[in-house]
Amino acid sequence: MFDRIPLSEPSIGGNAARYVQESLDSTYVSSVGPFVDRLEREFARWVGSRHAVACASGTAAIHVALRLLGVGPGDEVFVSTLTFVASANPILYERATPVLVDSEAETWNLDPTLIAGEIDRRARAGLRQPKAIVAAHILGHPAGLEPILEACGQHGVALVEDAAEALGARFSAGRLAGRQVGTVGLLGCFSFNGNKVMTTGGGGMITTEDEALARRARHLTRQAKLPGAEYRHDEVGFNYRLTNLAAALGVAQLEQLPEFLARKREIAGRYDAALRGRAGLTLPPRAPWAVPSDWLYSVLVDPAAFGEDREALHERLSARSIETRPIWTPLHLMPMFREAPRLGGAVAEGLFGRGLSLPCSTGLSPRDQERVIREVTSVS
Repeated sequence: MFDRIPLSEPSIGGNAARYVQESLDSTYVSSVGPFVDRLEREFARWVGSRHAVACASGTAAIHVALRLLGVGPGDEVFVSTLTFVASANPILYERATPVLVDSEAETWNLDPTLIAGEIDRRARAGLRQPKAIVAAHILGHPAGLEPILEACGQHGVALVEDAAEALGARFSAGRLAGRQVGTVGLLGCFSFNGNKVMTTGGGGMITTEDEALARRARHLTRQAKLPGAEYRHDEVGFNYRLTNLAAALGVAQLEQLPEFLARKREIAGRYDAALRGRAGLTLPPRAPWAVPSDWLYSVLVDPAAFGEDREALHERLSARSIETRPIWTPLHLMPMFREAPRLGGAVAEGLFGRGLSLPCSTGLSPRDQERVIREVTSVS
């Protein structure tokens, strides 16, 4: 009865068909080829990083980042509890211990005051510090990194940015003004999954200013194979390479990235104008020091004021072929993380219980968006 409105689907256009055909014609469709090198160069230039290493997924990027830092059994890694599970699974791959950090109300990202306070507490008590912090920029909004960076610098803790959801977001004030997410920490990790702002079908990227880290990241993603005709490997590596075929699509998508981001922000602005002041709805974070990418436009639903809870709204829109999604289930509510140490958690649970992402594909038409708005606000 209703035309389906998807949550977030890719826009494939521009030079995509041409570049993919070039890859097919060249027969370089696997893990070597000119488009991989080109995507790495152009992506590094676009985000403002010295080095970029393409890999098979955002999860692979985080896994390799942790391996580069020497994370292993007995180590702790601080990570958001309100994030997609891929932010934390690689910690378990390396048999380290995730410490799940609660959210803050301003950005919905991990709470920097909790992290800085815990690092300072450990320093005063002479306790071991975490090996690393994985700071996810969820739903397209930058995390508050300045207090985390200061604490990391004072106590020798490595910062990894999980920028999988926030490509194109940047800092607009403070020490980090002008910097894009994924270029602040020692290592940045991005995802090119099909629902992200740009896609390679599946893929990811590691960014860093450190040439030695970039070189070893490239080595690890290629099964740690040494140069030469013989199949010799000097450590355990991974088949985490991005294919030339996927990179061809990625190059075309990167060319369109400014347009995609402009569309995301236009859609977010239209939602803001229509939903601002609606009783029971809290709009997405807009910290004064940040420019979000608006990857997934997400609201909080207060059932007492709105007239129905998050789940009822989700089901009602689904019945009308409008795809929405609750924001991430906190990791501490999942069986594989229930025994993990925690820093808070109540804020994340509250955001999860009320948070819903609305359709915001770059191809979302004004007419379809008006339909979404009309349905969201038509509570009886």
